[in-house]
Amino acid sequence: MPQLTNKKLIILLVSVIFLVALIGFSLRDRHNATLPEKLIKDTVGFAQSLVAKPTNYITGIFSNIDSLMNTYDENQRLKMRLEDFAMLQAEVSTLKAENASLRDLAKVEESLRDFDPIQATVIARNPDQWEEKIILNKGTAHGVEKNMAVMTSRGLIGKIVIATPYTSEVELLYTNNENYRVSAIAFGENNEEIHGLIEGYDVERNELLLKRIDSKMKLKVGGKVISSGLGGIFPKGMLIGEITEVTTDDFGLTKMAYVKPAADFSMLENVIIAKRKTTAVDGSDGNATNADLTNEVDEAAVEGDE
Repeated sequence: MPQLTNKKLIILLVSVIFLVALIGFSLRDRHNATLPEKLIKDTVGFAQSLVAKPTNYITGIFSNIDSLMNTYDENQRLKMRLEDFAMLQAEVSTLKAENASLRDLAKVEESLRDFDPIQATVIARNPDQWEEKIILNKGTAHGVEKNMAVMTSRGLIGKIVIATPYTSEVELLYTNNENYRVSAIAFGENNEEIHGLIEGYDVERNELLLKRIDSKMKLKVGGKVISSGLGGIFPKGMLIGEITEVTTDDFGLTKMAYVKPAADFSMLENVIIAKRKTTAVDGSDGNATNADLTNEVDEAAVEGDE
């Protein structure tokens, strides 16, 4: 009996030693699995795949049901948006019709804004009249005519005074010509339109002068000044500049404002010549009387009007 017990004890010890050795062998850093490990891994993997297939199938069913529910909800939302879109489209159609009607009623005002643009490039500038005149590479062969307005992307700069077949000369707003005037609109403190005339410029301040403003009107410093379109040369709405200061004239009967030009007159390269579709004559500038208008405005009056 004692011998048998000793044998069992020896076998148990050997088994423990073998098990510990096997565990240590399996835990070390190896790149290849042993045969027992391969068998165990394959068995476990096969069992996992058997369990995973039905699980994934069931999960997919619930996922599809959830997607269908989301699709249904989204479809309902899209239907509601389509209904809103239909209503919006009806409103747009109504507004278009009303806009067309209003345009018919305001045809004269809208026509003052209409012009055909002619792209041109500055090709020369006389040093003696650097601040007054420039030469463009477009002329009568391109549809350019005398008294057409000229502007840049930033604002109004002047008008055509001489047009040859392939060039044209522009008299800038910075001119010493006393008869050069531009009918303009400034905006008051309550955004009301205030009419005046751009007449000359201040050499020291390098700013334009907006004159003949009713003394009762309250101009706003920082307000924009645009062309009124009433003189027959410059289309309505062209940006001229911004008011920097408001004063009164020598007699205190009217107001005057200094206007900083929107365009950079020192760097003129690419310009736009505006060919107006409708011509209007403004008798408010003081150079055209009823008799003059009857006989058509003479050339000096046209240049003086704008």
